[in-house]
Amino acid sequence: MSLHILPTRMAGAAENMAIDFLLLQRYPHASASRFRHYGWRAPAFTFGYGQKIAFVREQLPRDEVFDLCRRPTGGGIVDHRDDWTYALVLPRNHPLEEVRAMLSYRAVHEALAGALREQGIAAVVKPAADPAEDATPGVCFQRAEVFDVVDERTGSKIAGAAQKRNKHGLLFQGSMARAAVPAGHFAWDDFEQQFAAQLACALGQDGGPVHVPWPKFDDDEVAGLSEQYATPEWIEKR
Repeated sequence: MSLHILPTRMAGAAENMAIDFLLLQRYPHASASRFRHYGWRAPAFTFGYGQKIAFVREQLPRDEVFDLCRRPTGGGIVDHRDDWTYALVLPRNHPLEEVRAMLSYRAVHEALAGALREQGIAAVVKPAADPAEDATPGVCFQRAEVFDVVDERTGSKIAGAAQKRNKHGLLFQGSMARAAVPAGHFAWDDFEQQFAAQLACALGQDGGPVHVPWPKFDDDEVAGLSEQYATPEWIEKR
């Protein structure tokens, strides 16, 4: 099983969400998983598929201009104005795709925490949920959920994610707060390589990650799904 590393790209919120979903739907490869790190053309927030738009709007900053998009995955509201964002897709029947969601969540975040520790960050995976905590998805980074990546010393959240499973496989969308690492003393390019290597190990891949060209998506399909994700019907559907 190979881990394909796609080129880094920047896009608007709707296009980023559309591409992540199409990586799951239209890039089937029974012997490969795929990973991409990407950026944002404008300040952006995304929120979980099942969240109510009225609640989401109450949490957003006022008097600011930003992109807003509902994700195809679950989870809470994520502020992408200063984060490091990635997506991982596992094909159907991959061992990690077949386990319970909490186990796949933990495995990916243990890889991320391991890469952070290589950069000197005291990162660990939160081991257990607080019984008193509300499990309803809210605003990401306000509190750490079980198996999120946290600072071992302070318990503050460093990284979180959301998942979607369907007949094609598993889509994992993750976000790491840039403010959680030392400004000016963190090698982001090295971190990306270390994270990919840790992921390859977690996924049971031999030989390390493989850098591949951008997939040949149908341009009309990308544009059409991006337009759909930008519509009020999608954003305000709940």
